[in-house]
Amino acid sequence: MKAAESCRSELYEYVKKKYQCKPDYPWKSSPEHAVFRHADNKKWYGLIVDIPRSRLGLSGEARVDVLNVKVKDAFFADVLVQREGYFPGYHMNHRNWISVLLDGTVPFEEICGMLDDSYLATASKQRKQKARPPKEWLIPANPKYYDIVHAFDDADIIEWKQSGAMKAGDTVYLYVGAPVSAIMYKCRVTEADIPYSYQDEHLTIQTAMKLKLLKRYEPERFAFETLKKEYGIFAVRGPRGIPNTLSAALRRSIE
Repeated sequence: MKAAESCRSELYEYVKKKYQCKPDYPWKSSPEHAVFRHADNKKWYGLIVDIPRSRLGLSGEARVDVLNVKVKDAFFADVLVQREGYFPGYHMNHRNWISVLLDGTVPFEEICGMLDDSYLATASKQRKQKARPPKEWLIPANPKYYDIVHAFDDADIIEWKQSGAMKAGDTVYLYVGAPVSAIMYKCRVTEADIPYSYQDEHLTIQTAMKLKLLKRYEPERFAFETLKKEYGIFAVRGPRGIPNTLSAALRRSIE
Protein backbone atom coordinates (compact mmCIF):
# COMPACT_ATOMS: atom_id res chain seq x y z
CA MET A 1 0.00 0.00 0.00
CA LYS A 2 1.01 3.64 -0.48
CA ALA A 3 1.36 6.06 2.44
CA ALA A 4 -0.18 8.92 0.48
CA GLU A 5 -1.51 9.75 -2.97
CA SER A 6 1.29 10.08 -5.51
CA CYS A 7 1.56 12.79 -8.16
CA ARG A 8 3.13 10.24 -10.53
CA SER A 9 0.35 10.51 -13.15
CA GLU A 10 0.49 14.32 -13.11
CA LEU A 11 4.25 14.15 -13.62
CA TYR A 12 3.74 11.83 -16.61
CA GLU A 13 1.40 14.41 -18.14
CA TYR A 14 3.88 17.22 -17.47
CA VAL A 15 6.72 15.36 -19.18
CA LYS A 16 4.51 14.35 -22.10
CA LYS A 17 3.39 17.93 -22.69
CA LYS A 18 6.74 19.70 -22.16
CA TYR A 19 9.23 17.17 -23.54
CA GLN A 20 7.05 14.95 -25.76
CA CYS A 21 8.35 12.02 -23.75
CA LYS A 22 6.65 8.94 -22.35
CA PRO A 23 8.18 6.89 -19.52
CA ASP A 24 9.63 3.49 -20.26
CA TYR A 25 9.79 0.55 -17.88
CA PRO A 26 13.10 -1.28 -18.38
CA TRP A 27 12.87 -3.75 -15.45
CA LYS A 28 10.44 -6.67 -15.57
CA SER A 29 11.14 -7.41 -11.92
CA SER A 30 10.18 -3.83 -10.96
CA PRO A 31 7.32 -2.85 -13.30
CA GLU A 32 6.53 0.28 -11.29
CA HIS A 33 9.97 1.79 -11.88
CA ALA A 34 9.67 4.32 -14.72
CA VAL A 35 12.47 6.07 -16.58
CA PHE A 36 12.43 9.42 -18.42
CA ARG A 37 15.21 9.57 -21.00
CA HIS A 38 16.39 11.89 -23.76
CA ALA A 39 15.47 10.88 -27.29
CA ASP A 40 18.92 11.73 -28.69
CA ASN A 41 21.57 10.58 -26.20
CA LYS A 42 19.26 8.15 -24.30
CA LYS A 43 20.48 9.46 -20.94
CA TRP A 44 18.09 9.40 -18.01
CA TYR A 45 16.89 12.68 -16.61
CA GLY A 46 14.33 11.17 -14.24
CA LEU A 47 13.59 7.86 -12.55
CA ILE A 48 10.44 7.14 -10.54
CA VAL A 49 10.77 4.28 -8.08
CA ASP A 50 8.20 2.70 -5.82
CA ILE A 51 9.88 1.77 -2.51
CA PRO A 52 9.08 1.21 1.18
CA ARG A 53 9.33 4.36 3.30
CA SER A 54 11.86 2.62 5.52
CA ARG A 55 14.37 2.61 2.63
CA LEU A 56 14.52 6.39 3.01
CA GLY A 57 14.77 6.26 6.79
CA LEU A 58 11.10 7.20 7.22
CA SER A 59 8.72 5.53 9.67
CA GLY A 60 6.30 2.86 8.49
CA GLU A 61 6.44 0.16 5.81
CA ALA A 62 3.96 1.70 3.35
CA ARG A 63 5.35 2.19 -0.14
CA VAL A 64 5.93 5.62 -1.62
CA ASP A 65 6.86 7.00 -5.03
CA VAL A 66 10.05 9.05 -5.31
CA LEU A 67 11.62 10.82 -8.27
CA ASN A 68 15.37 10.60 -8.82
CA VAL A 69 16.83 13.64 -10.59
CA LYS A 70 20.35 14.81 -11.36
CA VAL A 71 21.78 17.97 -9.81
CA LYS A 72 24.79 19.63 -11.48
CA ASP A 73 26.07 21.28 -8.31
CA ALA A 74 27.13 18.79 -5.62
CA PHE A 75 27.01 21.50 -2.95
CA PHE A 76 23.43 22.35 -3.92
CA ALA A 77 22.56 18.66 -3.67
CA ASP A 78 23.95 18.61 -0.12
CA VAL A 79 21.77 21.60 0.75
CA LEU A 80 18.64 20.07 -0.77
CA VAL A 81 18.83 16.81 1.16
CA GLN A 82 18.59 18.79 4.40
CA ARG A 83 15.06 19.83 3.40
CA GLU A 84 11.89 17.86 4.04
CA GLY A 85 11.01 15.53 1.18
CA TYR A 86 14.53 15.38 -0.28
CA PHE A 87 17.00 12.48 0.12
CA PRO A 88 20.32 11.31 -1.32
CA GLY A 89 19.64 9.57 -4.63
CA TYR A 90 18.11 6.13 -4.06
CA HIS A 91 20.37 3.56 -5.77
CA MET A 92 22.14 6.43 -7.54
CA ASN A 93 25.35 8.43 -7.11
CA HIS A 94 24.73 10.53 -3.99
CA ARG A 95 27.02 13.28 -5.22
CA ASN A 96 24.96 14.12 -8.30
CA TRP A 97 21.51 12.58 -7.78
CA ILE A 98 18.77 13.22 -5.26
CA SER A 99 15.41 11.61 -4.54
CA VAL A 100 12.25 13.68 -4.13
CA LEU A 101 9.07 12.42 -2.48
CA LEU A 102 5.99 12.46 -4.71
CA ASP A 103 3.47 12.22 -1.86
CA GLY A 104 2.71 15.93 -1.56
CA THR A 105 5.53 16.75 0.86
CA VAL A 106 7.25 18.74 -1.91
CA PRO A 107 5.01 21.06 -4.00
CA PHE A 108 4.33 19.77 -7.51
CA GLU A 109 5.68 22.95 -9.15
CA GLU A 110 8.95 22.50 -7.26
CA ILE A 111 9.21 18.88 -8.38
CA CYS A 112 8.71 19.96 -12.00
CA GLY A 113 11.46 22.55 -11.58
CA MET A 114 13.85 19.89 -10.29
CA LEU A 115 13.00 17.66 -13.24
CA ASP A 116 13.61 20.55 -15.66
CA ASP A 117 17.03 21.15 -14.11
CA SER A 118 17.84 17.45 -14.43
CA TYR A 119 16.76 17.51 -18.07
CA LEU A 120 19.31 20.24 -18.80
CA ALA A 121 22.02 18.62 -16.67
CA THR A 122 21.80 15.40 -18.70
CA ALA A 123 21.10 16.90 -22.13
CA SER A 124 23.40 16.57 -25.12
CA LYS A 125 25.63 19.49 -26.04
CA GLN A 126 23.35 20.37 -28.93
CA ARG A 127 20.22 20.37 -26.79
CA LYS A 128 21.90 22.43 -24.06
CA GLN A 129 22.88 24.95 -26.70
CA LYS A 130 19.27 25.28 -27.85
CA ALA A 131 18.00 25.59 -24.28
CA ARG A 132 20.50 28.13 -22.94
CA PRO A 133 19.43 31.78 -22.43
CA PRO A 134 20.45 34.40 -25.04
CA LYS A 135 24.08 35.46 -24.72
CA GLU A 136 26.15 38.50 -25.66
CA TRP A 137 29.28 38.14 -27.82
CA LEU A 138 32.13 40.39 -28.89
CA ILE A 139 33.39 39.40 -32.36
CA PRO A 140 36.27 40.87 -34.37
CA ALA A 141 35.85 42.05 -37.97
CA ASN A 142 38.93 42.70 -40.09
CA PRO A 143 38.35 45.56 -42.55
CA LYS A 144 41.39 44.43 -44.56
CA TYR A 145 39.46 41.39 -45.76
CA TYR A 146 35.83 42.58 -45.53
CA ASP A 147 34.34 46.05 -45.91
CA ILE A 148 32.47 45.89 -42.62
CA VAL A 149 32.30 49.69 -42.37
CA HIS A 150 29.89 49.72 -45.34
CA ALA A 151 28.39 46.26 -44.93
CA PHE A 152 25.11 47.59 -43.52
CA ASP A 153 24.73 50.47 -45.98
CA ASP A 154 22.45 48.55 -48.34
CA ALA A 155 20.97 45.91 -46.02
CA ASP A 156 20.20 45.55 -42.34
CA ILE A 157 20.82 41.77 -42.37
CA ILE A 158 24.13 40.26 -43.48
CA GLU A 159 25.69 36.80 -43.42
CA TRP A 160 28.73 36.40 -41.19
CA LYS A 161 31.21 33.68 -40.41
CA GLN A 162 30.19 31.70 -37.34
CA SER A 163 33.10 30.41 -35.29
CA GLY A 164 31.46 30.09 -31.89
CA ALA A 165 28.40 28.55 -30.23
CA MET A 166 26.03 31.34 -31.26
CA LYS A 167 22.33 30.76 -31.68
CA ALA A 168 19.32 32.75 -32.86
CA GLY A 169 18.48 35.44 -30.30
CA ASP A 170 22.06 36.08 -29.21
CA THR A 171 23.47 39.61 -29.33
CA VAL A 172 26.68 40.24 -31.27
CA TYR A 173 28.84 43.37 -30.95
CA LEU A 174 31.18 43.72 -33.92
CA TYR A 175 34.63 45.04 -33.12
CA VAL A 176 36.19 46.55 -36.26
CA GLY A 177 39.94 46.04 -36.35
CA ALA A 178 42.72 48.47 -37.31
CA PRO A 179 42.74 51.19 -38.44
CA VAL A 180 39.30 51.69 -36.80
CA SER A 181 39.92 49.60 -33.66
CA ALA A 182 36.53 50.04 -32.02
CA ILE A 183 33.14 48.43 -31.39
CA MET A 184 30.89 49.86 -34.09
CA TYR A 185 27.79 47.64 -34.39
CA LYS A 186 25.25 45.91 -32.22
CA CYS A 187 23.51 43.03 -34.00
CA ARG A 188 21.01 40.27 -33.27
CA VAL A 189 21.60 36.73 -34.52
CA THR A 190 18.50 35.84 -36.54
CA GLU A 191 19.75 32.48 -37.83
CA ALA A 192 22.75 30.32 -36.93
CA ASP A 193 24.52 27.12 -37.98
CA ILE A 194 24.00 27.76 -41.69
CA PRO A 195 26.13 25.39 -43.83
CA TYR A 196 28.53 27.50 -45.89
CA SER A 197 31.45 26.84 -48.18
CA TYR A 198 34.00 29.59 -48.84
CA GLN A 199 37.77 29.72 -48.85
CA ASP A 200 40.47 32.12 -50.00
CA GLU A 201 44.02 32.83 -48.87
CA HIS A 202 42.79 34.74 -45.81
CA LEU A 203 39.49 33.15 -44.84
CA THR A 204 37.71 29.79 -44.59
CA ILE A 205 33.98 29.67 -43.82
CA GLN A 206 32.19 26.40 -43.15
CA THR A 207 29.37 27.72 -40.97
CA ALA A 208 27.61 31.08 -41.18
CA MET A 209 24.99 33.07 -39.30
CA LYS A 210 22.74 35.98 -40.16
CA LEU A 211 23.17 39.27 -38.26
CA LYS A 212 20.51 41.98 -38.09
CA LEU A 213 21.79 45.48 -37.36
CA LEU A 214 20.31 47.02 -34.21
CA LYS A 215 22.62 49.95 -33.46
CA ARG A 216 25.67 51.83 -34.77
CA TYR A 217 28.25 53.33 -32.40
CA GLU A 218 30.61 56.19 -33.09
CA PRO A 219 34.16 54.76 -33.30
CA GLU A 220 35.47 56.93 -30.49
CA ARG A 221 32.79 55.75 -28.02
CA PHE A 222 34.13 52.20 -27.58
CA ALA A 223 37.62 52.50 -29.04
CA PHE A 224 40.26 49.91 -28.18
CA GLU A 225 42.02 52.18 -25.66
CA THR A 226 38.71 52.61 -23.83
CA LEU A 227 38.05 48.88 -23.86
CA LYS A 228 41.52 48.28 -22.43
CA LYS A 229 41.53 50.96 -19.74
CA GLU A 230 37.92 50.79 -18.57
CA TYR A 231 36.85 47.19 -19.23
CA GLY A 232 40.01 45.08 -19.13
CA ILE A 233 39.84 43.92 -22.75
CA PHE A 234 43.38 43.77 -24.12
CA ALA A 235 42.69 41.84 -27.33
CA VAL A 236 39.77 40.83 -29.54
CA ARG A 237 41.12 37.93 -31.58
CA GLY A 238 38.04 35.73 -31.68
CA PRO A 239 34.47 35.40 -30.33
CA ARG A 240 34.34 36.08 -26.60
CA GLY A 241 31.90 36.98 -23.87
CA ILE A 242 31.45 40.53 -22.63
CA PRO A 243 32.16 41.82 -19.09
CA ASN A 244 29.02 42.96 -17.27
CA THR A 245 30.35 46.51 -17.00
CA LEU A 246 30.85 46.77 -20.76
CA SER A 247 27.48 45.18 -21.44
CA ALA A 248 25.78 47.80 -19.27
CA ALA A 249 27.69 50.62 -20.97
CA LEU A 250 26.74 49.37 -24.43
CA ARG A 251 23.09 49.25 -23.45
CA ARG A 252 23.20 52.70 -21.81
CA SER A 253 24.71 54.11 -24.97
CA ILE A 254 21.64 52.96 -26.87
CA GLU A 255 19.25 54.44 -24.35
